[in-house]
Amino acid sequence: MQAWQIDEFGPANSLMLREVPDPAPGPGEVLVTVAAASVNPADAKLRAGRSPGADAIRFPLTLGRDFSGTVAKLGEGVTDVAVGDAVFGVLDRGHEGACAGKVALSAGLVARKPKALSHVEAAALALTGLTALVALEDVAQLARGQRILIHGGAGGVGSFAVQYARHVGAEVFVTASARNHDYLRDLGADSVIDYTATSFEEAVADCDVVFDTIGGEVHRRSLKVLKPGGLLVHIAPGPADMAMPETIRIVRPHVGRDRAHLTRILDLVASGAVRPPEIATMAFADLPAAHERIETGHVRGKIVLSPVS
Repeated sequence: MQAWQIDEFGPANSLMLREVPDPAPGPGEVLVTVAAASVNPADAKLRAGRSPGADAIRFPLTLGRDFSGTVAKLGEGVTDVAVGDAVFGVLDRGHEGACAGKVALSAGLVARKPKALSHVEAAALALTGLTALVALEDVAQLARGQRILIHGGAGGVGSFAVQYARHVGAEVFVTASARNHDYLRDLGADSVIDYTATSFEEAVADCDVVFDTIGGEVHRRSLKVLKPGGLLVHIAPGPADMAMPETIRIVRPHVGRDRAHLTRILDLVASGAVRPPEIATMAFADLPAAHERIETGHVRGKIVLSPVS
């Protein structure tokens, strides 16, 4: 099979497309023939050596975390999926390998893909949906009538988060550049703040929750818009010298992987509460270009590679 690998950390052109042996599923695992592979900002950070735990990486490394495809082989003891099933899933934390023709992983980390979703749409929803659900449903327990500010709402995680927040009945404020305002209003945002023209601290206050997908100084500044007892939940690190406030909770959620969250994504999609984000489909051979594009920080929705060969 073909796989995108790196032998060391470096720029996008350090990615190499190689012929490698097919992986074999171990006990409790499935082998999936990949039809579509998602490209995440975290993938580019890992490739560049800017991810936590990068020192523990062993090379060569096949990149990619979430995917959609068809079960090709079952490991010993697997009975809850069958060969030929269309599935989507996310590799376990600390594991990569979805940007390849086939991937082996625990059967508990895939869910059956409904016919109503294409492989490209399922791949676009996998890790983004799981991350948003853990942050807003599990950790923040966002509820009707609360006020939330979502930073980076036009990205993959943000697109899901905006729709989920609208679904539960929260008042949804989002930061985004002007070109993404109509997109975000269509997803359900009540108010969209152009961060290039307005300080979000001047546009919103008394938030119950801030969901920060940007990090850095945005993280620190977000404390100003939270009410006492509010929650800053984030997936990107803040400044190293940031003082911890006494009246605000700050949580970086542990985004585990499991079938229950994947099934929850499907339930939300089936009910009409959430739809796939805007998707830019790129050829499997164009992964280096996809990494360069995602490193700009201005991708709306998701980039998905398809077909994978």
